[in-house]
Amino acid sequence: MGYIKSLNKWANAHTYYPLDMLRIALGIFLFYKGVYFMSNLHLLIDLIAPIKSVVGDMMVVHYIAPAHFVGGFLIVFGLLTRWAIIAQLPILIGAVIINFVGEMQTGNLILSLSVLLICIFFLFYGSGKHSVDKYLKMQQ
Repeated sequence: MGYIKSLNKWANAHTYYPLDMLRIALGIFLFYKGVYFMSNLHLLIDLIAPIKSVVGDMMVVHYIAPAHFVGGFLIVFGLLTRWAIIAQLPILIGAVIINFVGEMQTGNLILSLSVLLICIFFLFYGSGKHSVDKYLKMQQ
């Protein structure tokens, strides 16, 4: 717990508006992907076809869309950011793996790798100074 507090203190001392905008853009993108996958379920099933035998279809479908939907919403507001990103990491790692196991699509690979790297950054950085987490902490 002390390590998390030290990370939060460092992040709050080094918070800049562009990083907050990047966090908000990441959340909006993940929220959009969640809505997109919910409305195009057949596309999501086609995407996970290369690893269909490893994991169950419906288990993955019922995890990916809601995790992107709820996680993106939480990341936009900076509420439980690290927990929301931890829920995103298996999905994003799977997105990178699918590009290598299935048909290689360079655009999707670059997109999933960049989102994965941004998520790893915010996993350590946290939600920053301009977030609901910081506001709620200051109200205590």
